[in-house]
Amino acid sequence: MKALTFLVSDEDRLSDFLALSGMDLQDLKEQATDINTLAGLLDHVLAHENLLVEFARSLSCRPESIMCARHKLPGANNDA
Repeated sequence: MKALTFLVSDEDRLSDFLALSGMDLQDLKEQATDINTLAGLLDHVLAHENLLVEFARSLSCRPESIMCARHKLPGANNDA
C-alpha cells in the first residue's frame, strides 16, 4: 500500500504508471487492495531506478528492502 500512496501522491508518477499499466484511475481505485495490483505497483517502481531511489528514501530504507518485499508477493522471480 505504501507504493500506491507514493505513486498517487505525485500526478506525474501516477500518470506514468497508468499509461504503462493500461489501467485508468477507476481501475486502480477498484483494484487498490488486490495483491497482484500491489505487486504490479512494486514492479513498476523497481523497473525505474529514479522511482526506486525516491521511494526508498521516502520510507527511510534501502532499495534492496523494496526488492525483498516484492519477492514476498505473487509473481515474483525468486530465482534472481
